[in-house]
Amino acid sequence: MKLSKFILNKILGWKVTNILPDVPKCIIVVAPHTSNWDFIIGKLAYSSIGRTANFLIKKEWFIFPFNLFFKSIGGIPVERNKNTSMTEVLAAEFNKYDRLQLAITPEGTRKPVKEWKRGFYFIAMKAKVPILLIGLNYGKKEASILDLFHPSGDYENDIVKIKSYYKDIKGKHPENFIL
Repeated sequence: MKLSKFILNKILGWKVTNILPDVPKCIIVVAPHTSNWDFIIGKLAYSSIGRTANFLIKKEWFIFPFNLFFKSIGGIPVERNKNTSMTEVLAAEFNKYDRLQLAITPEGTRKPVKEWKRGFYFIAMKAKVPILLIGLNYGKKEASILDLFHPSGDYENDIVKIKSYYKDIKGKHPENFIL
């Protein structure tokens, strides 16, 4: 925690704002995702406030010796081309643990996308957990905890509300962040 805080604050010049009470289980939505730096900033920010989160990573990265590193920092390998429902699998994971915070970038890529992936929302619904909204604002060098959102089941209405939290957040490559 102290090392993460030192690196984030003193070396990189970032700060974490609007720290909300910790919840044992949640989906963490991190946006915008426009750079590989987002992962580093996000991990450091969350760790700097004494919290740990799991994250999804391409299965291809889970080869020796990288698998040891990614597993140690919370990586969960994902095979994207399988016909299994990752939503069902990940929602079931929440039943296995007393504490699970799963970070997801809803854009699914660093390139510009018009529609966010819906998986984060439906994992939260099926697992009956809230969604912690975190914005990485490169303009202000702030990782902001925006809100703890409880999905209603009305995806179309809820996604409009969720995206509204990110309207003033500037990604590292703002041209790649489309709301």
